[in-house]
Amino acid sequence: MQTGIRVEKRLLKVLKGVAEHLDMTLGDLIEGIALHSFENKPPFEPETLRKIAQLKEVYDLDWMAEDSHRFKEEE
Repeated sequence: MQTGIRVEKRLLKVLKGVAEHLDMTLGDLIEGIALHSFENKPPFEPETLRKIAQLKEVYDLDWMAEDSHRFKEEE
């Protein structure tokens, strides 16, 4: 299903990079992350986590999981 969601630009760049690294679509990546999260399972292997760390550095993304609790949609 097509949807319009707001995603911060640097986060989107990292997600696109991870999808490219794993040779999958961005939609498939997001679905996989969500489904793993719903079952409290880690979605990534150590090699992919290293790639994510590299991409976060390249795109200057310094957010952590706890930062998500302070985000609010602009009205």
